[in-house]
Amino acid sequence: MNMASTRLVRRVSAAVGGAAILAMIGFTASCSTESEAPEESPTTTTTTTTEPSLSPTEKAPDPNAPGLFTPPVKAPQPTLNPNRDDYGQ
Repeated sequence: MNMASTRLVRRVSAAVGGAAILAMIGFTASCSTESEAPEESPTTTTTTTTEPSLSPTEKAPDPNAPGLFTPPVKAPQPTLNPNRDDYGQ
C-alpha cells in the first residue's frame, strides 16, 4: 500500500468511528424519557400490624452428643509393593 491509500483507510475508519459514536449518543438521547414528578396528594394512610407469636421451628441437636453432622474418619488403605524396599528401589 502506498501512503495515500493508508491515509484514506485511516480517514474512512475515523469517519465510521465518529458516526458510530454520534449514533450511540443519538440512541441514548432518544431512549431517555423526561417525566414530570407526580402530584402529591395530602392523604395519609395508617397501617397497624401485629407480630406473629414466636415458636421454635425445629429442635436443636444435643450439645453433649457426638458430632451428628461430621462423617466418620476412615484412614486410606496402606499401599504395599512387595518388589520395593523402604527406599523405593
